[in-house]
This record gives sequence, structure tokens and C-alpha cells, in this order.
Amino acid sequence: MFRQLVSTCAALASIAAGSPATAQTRPVVTAPAGAVRGMTEADIASFKGIPYASPPVGAMRWRPPSPAPAWSGVRDASRYGSACIQPTPRVQSIYSADLGPTSEDCLTLNIWTPSTTRKAPVMVWIHGGALVTGSSKEALYDGARLAREGVVVVSINYRLGVLGWLAHPELSAESPASISGNYGLMDQIAALEWVKRNIASFGGDPDNVAIAGESAGGLSVLYLMASPLSRGLFDRAIAQSAYMISTPELKQPRHGAPAAEAAGAALARTLQAPSLRALRGMDAQDITDRAALGGFATFGVVDGMILPRQIVDVFDRNEQAKVPVLAGFNSGEIRSLRMLAPAVPGAATDYERTIRDRYGDLAEQFLRLYPSSDMEESILAASRDALYGWTSERLVRSQTAAGQPSFLYLFDHGYPAADAAGLRAFHASELPYMFGALERTPPRWPTIPYTSEESRLSDAMVSYWASFVRGQAPHAYGAPAWPPYGDAGAYLRFDDRPTVGTDLFPGMFELHEAAVERRRNAGDQPWNWNSGLASPTLAPSP
Repeated sequence: MFRQLVSTCAALASIAAGSPATAQTRPVVTAPAGAVRGMTEADIASFKGIPYASPPVGAMRWRPPSPAPAWSGVRDASRYGSACIQPTPRVQSIYSADLGPTSEDCLTLNIWTPSTTRKAPVMVWIHGGALVTGSSKEALYDGARLAREGVVVVSINYRLGVLGWLAHPELSAESPASISGNYGLMDQIAALEWVKRNIASFGGDPDNVAIAGESAGGLSVLYLMASPLSRGLFDRAIAQSAYMISTPELKQPRHGAPAAEAAGAALARTLQAPSLRALRGMDAQDITDRAALGGFATFGVVDGMILPRQIVDVFDRNEQAKVPVLAGFNSGEIRSLRMLAPAVPGAATDYERTIRDRYGDLAEQFLRLYPSSDMEESILAASRDALYGWTSERLVRSQTAAGQPSFLYLFDHGYPAADAAGLRAFHASELPYMFGALERTPPRWPTIPYTSEESRLSDAMVSYWASFVRGQAPHAYGAPAWPPYGDAGAYLRFDDRPTVGTDLFPGMFELHEAAVERRRNAGDQPWNWNSGLASPTLAPSP
């Protein structure tokens, strides 16, 4: 499963237009977008830093992406492009990694392709990072191992933070559609359109594309499933630790969030930028840092066009993309995201009193699932389930009802370094396993041991994911078949080895679905991270 030695004996050569890469040290592919020269390591060709849209700089800041300019000759594609501008790091965490240079000129993608493939299935990976940080160049996202399973892997950059998601009245006024925000989401759609036009030249099948992402990448998958503009650009979806949160609306305050345009105008006042011209004239890093320090909330925008309505409403109206899904979450999500969990009360009586006050007739059900006997563990579990567990199960239930094969998982794997740090199955800890990148974790990540057991689990996850991308029911050699969610509520649990179960966390989905429904009906309450002790007082049952 580990990276193979770089091939040194293959001769330099080119590939005819429209044909896939072959085993050369510097293969050339001529695609409709232009000719690119990549790299080959063993049996996998990679092409990095390919622009899929024009640089969104100067007057193009906060505009929809436009086609990348044509280039002459053969473009070098041996190195990643710059990461998109993101806030200057002020603290280090297990997720911290050196992403190298950042730039507004960042709308690039990377491709890993088996050296002799034609019409291979394609997986387009959307990185996480709260829509604020991250990059397609992160070592965890190296696509070589999945490519060895016959999958063409594409990873993409998209605009982040205030540069990718700002709405503002002046931006809406200059838009033919009278909308603003969602520039990062439009980037993702533009990247999928590029894949549709060009991926056949790299050996991929443009009619067999899966979108995939984790955390904010999983949220992006939900946005893409909800957006009419992405229809026909993908055929399957993988959502890892996604969150089906309430989303600001463009023109009016709803669900506890201000109108997105009003929030953008307030930010401009804070930045002392009297006009859109002044905003566009600001240094990209400066405006990003100041917006983050000023509390700018980075979300998509319900604008009636790109996101026509709240994600839950799209799914309830059966208007989402009708595609098979693979979705799940990790048992220890909040162990590495403690900021999402309320503080532990001083006494169990305080915990129970608050839950009864906030949840009313749902309180006893809540306390059965998350008892006061171990308040810290209950708070971690309740925060996890309200955000990630509920979303995963709601997604597979919705797609199952729409007649699409849907597969649910729980990642519950621990290993010595993670367990010793109190981080068993923490947020994103499945990524090294499903990418086959156990040796590519960030510097502060709990070190994964170099053992046959860890490699076997990773090999199984790579196979499950790759077979789903191919359009099959997920399967892996020597591991159980992964049954669809179906009427039995089946799921696959990844611990030391994969095991099949049914009815994950009985009562969990029903409790949080009822709570979300009451917040939605109230109209002035979000359903983001305000659960458990942080919940607003819920209306009684009708």
C-alpha cells in the first residue's frame, strides 16, 4: 500500500491527443484545455497544478469563475499550484501542515491516473477546512493508491473564506442574476465542468464521475447535490463527516442568521471599505485575516439559483441529485473539535435541569441516549450526533427513499498514539486509511503504527471506496460485503476490521430529526452546533 519506487528506466515520450498516459517519467497529455507534461511514479501518472479557471484577481475578485486562458506548447504539470489564500495560522493543531505559498491565483486541480487506463471511473476530491482553510496539495490527499485500484483521482482547489463566500449588495447589483456569494461553490462546479470536457484525455470516463469530500468537503458535496447548476456533472457522491447545517439566505435574516448581504455590508464597514472598489483594492491576505478576526462566518448562501433553498428543504422536496451515496462519520469526531462542545457543568443535576429546560418533552429521550452519569462523554456524543451522525443518516435515508443505493459507515478505529491522546476515531482520522496514505499524515497527527493490521484496514477501505466509485456495491477482498442502508438500517463499522451492523445508535436519528424540525419551524433558530446544553428552548410537540 505504500508508495512504490519512482521508475527511472522509462524513456521520455509524448501521448497522442485524447489518449491516456503511459508509463513514462514525464508523460505528456494533450487535452482540449491544452497539453501538459506530468510525472510518472511506478505505474501511476500524475499531473498537478492544472488551471481550470482564470485567476480570480483584481476586477475578477468576487466574480464567477471564467475559463482558464489557453496556453501554447506543453505546460509543466509536475508541481502543485498555490493553495488559496487563507487566514494566517495563529495556533497549531493536529491538522496543521505547511501548505507552502498561497495566492488568489489558485484555481487549479491535480490528476492521478493509472498508466494504461481508458474510460476509468473518476473521483473528484473536495478538501475540508470549514470552507476557510485547506488545499488540494495536502499530503493526505495523494491519489496514487486509489489510482492503483483503477480510479482516476482529481483533487481541486476552490476559493476560501471571505474571498470565496462573501455576499454584498454591490456584488449582487453587478450580477446579471442579482446574486452574490457562493464563489467557492461556483469554482467547484467549474472544476467539474473542466473534468467533463477534459478527463477522457487522461483515461477517465466523463460519464462516470463521483464527487467526494470530508468535513467542509462533505458539506460541499451536499451543496452540489442541492444545486441545479451541477446536474449531470457527477454520478455518485461520497460525504464523509458532512453537516447539513442551516445556511444564510441572501436577502433576509432567517434561522438565526443575518441576511448574507447584510453580513457582507457589516464586514465592509468593519474593514472601513466604503465601496466594492475599495474591497477589491485591499490586499488579499490582509482582508482574509481581518475578516477572520472579525468573525466573518463562511457558509454558502441560499440565493434562489445556485442554492435554491435550505439543503434540508431541497432533500425534503426530493429535488436533490438522484445519485447513489456513501456517507458516514467517526465515533470520536468532537474529540479533536472541542470548541464545538459545550462546557461540562459542575454537577449532574445542572446537566439534567438544562436538558429538561431546553428539550421539554424530548428531554427523557435525550437523557437516555446521553445520560448524566458521564457528562463529558455524553456531551461529546450528543454534539457528534447532532451534527455529523444525524446528517449522515438523513442523507442515506433520503437517497434510499429516492431509489438510490446508499451506504452508511461508522469509523470507530483507534490505535495507540491516538488512544493515548484521547483522540480515538477523531475528526478526519479515516482519511489516511481511505486514501492509503498512512505515512502522509501532518506533523502533529498521532502517528499511525507501521503494522500489517493497519495496512489491512487501509487496504479494505481503499477497496470499498474504489469499488463504489466504479459504480459497484462497495466490496473488499477478505472483508464483508457492505449492504445498502435499506429498510434494515444497515451500516459498516470500521474498527480493527470492518463489521456489518444494523440500526446504528438506536433512537439517535429520531431525536435529532425531531429537534431540527422544531428549530426549522421556529424560523429563528439555526441547526448548526446548538445542540444539547447549547440548544435553544425547543417548542413543544404540536
